[in-house]
Amino acid sequence: MSQITKEINAITGTIIGISGKLIVYALVILLLVEGMTRGYAFGHEVFYATAMEREPGTLYQLTIPEGQSQEETAKILKDVGLVRNEYALRIQMWFYDYKTYPGTYELSTTMTSKEILQVLNVKPETEEETEE
Repeated sequence: MSQITKEINAITGTIIGISGKLIVYALVILLLVEGMTRGYAFGHEVFYATAMEREPGTLYQLTIPEGQSQEETAKILKDVGLVRNEYALRIQMWFYDYKTYPGTYELSTTMTSKEILQVLNVKPETEEETEE
């Protein structure tokens, strides 16, 4: 190989190496930005939850059976359309120490997830208790 060919190969190798590093850096930056964006949105949903709809909203009657776990309750609330993110709701349950009690509740899509959890955190009166 001639000296010129060796120099061209060295320059080409350097350019390819720098290009590869730039691509890796760009991917890392994109992943960081995406992670921060999603992390912020998730944190916002946990600490500053908003209602699903504006007034008048939709009213739902939700029955929680005896023995239903909080995870199942969070999934049902998500499936019905009362909350956006069941995982954020589960973190709110844990972080704010909310419990869910069996019973029938009236919930609206105009309620925030914290308001829904406050309603579910109170044991509903049963018909037997009101008759006494």
